[in-house]
Amino acid sequence: MPKMKSNRSLRRRFRRTGTGKIVRAHANRRHLLSHRSHKRKRHLRRPDTVAAGQALAIGRLLPG
Repeated sequence: MPKMKSNRSLRRRFRRTGTGKIVRAHANRRHLLSHRSHKRKRHLRRPDTVAAGQALAIGRLLPG
């Protein structure tokens, strides 16, 4: 049986941590940043974990 292929678009957006959680980047960091506070922009830099309900669906598309 051939290897399972991962969903390539999700592979670029999400990654797994060492403990198996799925991590994503925050939205709202592309443009129009001048009116946002330094604190907000700083917090948007940090990755965030995916909610448990969505992590199951995303995990199925990212085998391995």
